[in-house]
Amino acid sequence: MAATLEDRHVVVIGRSSGIARAVTESATAAGARVTVAGRDPEALAHAYQGNVRAERVDVTDDQSIAEFAQRLGPVDHLVSTASARARGVLGELDRAAVLNSMNTKVLGPLMLAKHLAPQIASDGSFTLFSGVAAFKPAVGYLGVAVTNGAADFLTRCLALELAPIRVNAISPGVIDTGAWDSLGEEGKRAYFDHFRTHNPARRIGTSQDIADAVLFVMTNPFLTGVTLRVDGGEPLT
Repeated sequence: MAATLEDRHVVVIGRSSGIARAVTESATAAGARVTVAGRDPEALAHAYQGNVRAERVDVTDDQSIAEFAQRLGPVDHLVSTASARARGVLGELDRAAVLNSMNTKVLGPLMLAKHLAPQIASDGSFTLFSGVAAFKPAVGYLGVAVTNGAADFLTRCLALELAPIRVNAISPGVIDTGAWDSLGEEGKRAYFDHFRTHNPARRIGTSQDIADAVLFVMTNPFLTGVTLRVDGGEPLT
């Protein structure tokens, strides 16, 4: 039987929208006490209307992570959704963008593990995020792919190093979080139509699809070292 989130302390690092918001709301609905954290805690507190505790943390700053850990107290489940995408073909990529991507999605979680592991419950968990580009390389996504691949491998390393704390990753496919709005209405529609008609699930994912997966890996006591692909079967095409 899966564990419960009733009265457990869940920490969600990320923005106040998209996947982080869906995870926060789902964990709260499951009975957890939730702390949300990011670079702008005031904005987070406003977005959630004071229903959760809001804290400041910058996952690219070790001092910020250390101070965050000191303020946080005991934690049952930690989820890091923070990311910075380095999209573009090889000729368009620059070192700073790729470093920022790795720093946010790989080194950030690594340092979170370093500073917070001593206060995560032994039957608790740490959930990271990889992504479909790690398993289906595509032109224009080199920086994203190497970052997600590193996050995938980090997950397995941490599962060994932090045991019995469970460490897993979620690998989303194309999810309608608002991240694609920059393509414009027509561009976004064309992009989504392509994936909707080509992936085996024949649909675009939602933030709730991902939140449901996060709650699953948090509450399954025999799941660790796994990257759960919630991608509509996209890598199969």
